[in-house]
This record gives sequence, structure tokens and C-alpha cells, in this order.
Amino acid sequence: MPVYRSFSPDDITASESVHMTVDEFEALRLLDAEGLTQEGCASRMNIARTTVTAIYDSARKKVADALVNGKRLLITGGHCEFEPVEIDQEIIEKGTYTMRIAVTYENGEIFQHFGHTEQFKLYDVEEGKIINEQIADTNGSGHGALAGFLQAVKADALICGGIGMGAQMALADAGIKLYAGVQGSADAAAKALAEGTLEYDPDAKCDHHDHHHGEGHDCGHHHGEGHDCGHHHGNGRSCGHQEGDDGCSHHGE
Repeated sequence: MPVYRSFSPDDITASESVHMTVDEFEALRLLDAEGLTQEGCASRMNIARTTVTAIYDSARKKVADALVNGKRLLITGGHCEFEPVEIDQEIIEKGTYTMRIAVTYENGEIFQHFGHTEQFKLYDVEEGKIINEQIADTNGSGHGALAGFLQAVKADALICGGIGMGAQMALADAGIKLYAGVQGSADAAAKALAEGTLEYDPDAKCDHHDHHHGEGHDCGHHHGEGHDCGHHHGNGRSCGHQEGDDGCSHHGE
């Protein structure tokens, strides 16, 4: 996974964005950063050389557009498989019908800056109830790399405070549902998500290109009532819980 997903000019607020796919990024990385030939790049990406040429040409035009016209460059999407991240700790085996919730964690509370979290607390949910809990150390992984870490521990959902746009895109590419802008007890938040009553803010973010935080800034927010928490299960289904609904009955099917 690309570690850095979002780039903006410092001297202006970019009004337009250029979207580069992950496969375009990978072609640039292999050809320009690693210095591979197009044949070598094609072999690494498992595609034809003519496809490499087309992808690389498109990527260079997007970089030029962002640099020359002062646009924001965002890296997300595309047709690719990600190399698995190695986890050097024992993680509880996840059941077939289990939803695994990860929460940015510090001293029992939801840590408010995703990119700097040193621990996640993992909660396994079946039939609307938490059946297992475990604390996992990130071992210094940062920002985009954390999405790969969460994918490796088989997380289906993330509860956090503030999170940058690049990390949001990385989580989307990893297929992890995001519940941002949440504060307070990690255990309480996980329980609320399991029961379909979690309040969160889909627009909460902590992006230093867009905001200048003072020391001690709190990036968390809470949304109004009635927000759809869109439960995602281990089998890929979404039960679309509404705030105040009873526990979900689909987990055990």
C-alpha cells in the first residue's frame, strides 16, 4: 500500500484534485523510484509491457497537472492486490461470521489522531455481542501503513477520532468501514457499534493540509441524531442499522 496518499501545494488552498490510481502510483514507483525497465515493471505488476506504458503515461500527466496547476494529488482506487503486512504478534483467530472492530486505543480511551496511534483494541462481534477483545501494538506503523496493518489483522471496521483524507482512502481500498469523529471510552464505542447505536461523524478529519491545529487540538466530532452506522459483517453484508435500532440479527446467519 502507498504510505502517503494525499499531496497539496503549501502556498495555496487547492480547489481541484487529481486522482491517481494505486496501479499508476506503482508504475511510477517501480520505473522512476526503483529504476526498473518497463519489462521489469511489467513482470513485477503482472501485466503486459504495453499496459505499463499506458499506465505510466497517464500517471505522469496527472503529476504534471497537479504540479503545474496547483491541484491536490490523491492516490486511491485502481485494479491491484496489496502485499500482505507481516504481523509479529499473535492475533485471535477470527470466526467466519464475526465482525472485527478496531479502535484507536490509549489508556482505555479512543485515541484522537489515527496516524499516530500506537495501539488498536480489537473487538470480535457476533449476533450484536462482543465475544473477544485484544490489544494489538502497531509497532511504529504510521498513516497509510496502518491501513495495511488493519487489513492484516482482518479488521472489518475502524472507530477513531480524527483521520486524514489519505488514510481514509487507504482504508476504503482495504475494504475497512470507517466510523470517525468518536470520543470517549473505547469499550463503550465498540459496544455501541455492535448494537447499532454508535454516533459518529462521517466528515470528521484531522488533515494538516486543510487545518492548522494548535497544541492539544482535539479533532473529534459528534454528529446529529439518526445517522446510519451501516454495519458491515464478515460475510460482506450491510444491515444498515439506524441509531436506536435493536441489536443486529444478521451476524449469526
